Amino acid sequence: MSGPSDDQLGFAPDYDSPVPYMQRTRDYYAAIGYTTPYRWAHYVDAPFQPLKKPLAQSRVTIVTTAAQYDPTKGDQGPGAAYNGSAKFYQVYDGDTSQQHDLRISHIGYDRKHTTATDSGTWFPLPQLIKAKAAGRIGEVAPRFFGAPTNRSHRVTIDTDAPDILARCLADQVDVAVIVPNCPVCHQTSALVARHLEANGIATVVMGCAKDIVEHAAAPRFLFSDFPLGNSAGKPHEVESQALTLELALRLLESAPGARTTMQSPLRWSEDASWKLDYNNISQMSPEELARRRAEFDKQKEIARGNRAA
Repeated sequence: MSGPSDDQLGFAPDYDSPVPYMQRTRDYYAAIGYTTPYRWAHYVDAPFQPLKKPLAQSRVTIVTTAAQYDPTKGDQGPGAAYNGSAKFYQVYDGDTSQQHDLRISHIGYDRKHTTATDSGTWFPLPQLIKAKAAGRIGEVAPRFFGAPTNRSHRVTIDTDAPDILARCLADQVDVAVIVPNCPVCHQTSALVARHLEANGIATVVMGCAKDIVEHAAAPRFLFSDFPLGNSAGKPHEVESQALTLELALRLLESAPGARTTMQSPLRWSEDASWKLDYNNISQMSPEELARRRAEFDKQKEIARGNRAA
């Protein structure tokens, strides 16, 4: 006699769980011919900096993996194909009192399920300014910071994270909200968070790749189960973006210690089948894999030239 069905028990389908980005990425690159598996950053403990003062008295900055728009670097608009020319390789900063055009064409966000039409999903400065106006935080720091998405752990740990720390200390930052987009961005963000926390600055990573951030042991992590590129909320839904930032702020206040993850209650859609698509080789033909290998090699050459320049 068979037991009750999933429908009778109210079970969700097995694929409706956080996307396994590390395994998907390993399988994908092996399938296009890069057989040496990438070593994802892995720690079992983490530094932890409690808030030194209430958020209503704290100076808060943003660290983003989005790039400043440069019209000389090809198509960076909504839905643009991966654009290696738009990558950046040094930390940059921007004046938070000004508007900025930051884009994500240079990284591997989920191009099938989101079109990158609303920068509020990856750069929550407008919501942070509203939080300041409401008295939720004390100040928006004078600058935000761009963190290069670097596959080299050593470059992130030895160069980029210390650079961001130095700029934060110069601006007397108390708290950093860190917003990644692609898989490697999430690793970068966790490594930056760890460095800042070890040096006295409380952080929260807002992201969509749960396995990567937790593998690298970020001190605090707000997980939104959304397609990559939407770490700060749903596109064109201001309420979603406001709630996502508020949840991150609550996590800063309530985390009992290092490696605390909070999951947003928001769902991307009732149909969770979008989780089956990102870099899933079981859904790609040999011809598609060959096309992707050729495109990857092309973009790698572009990036190599940009780095040398």
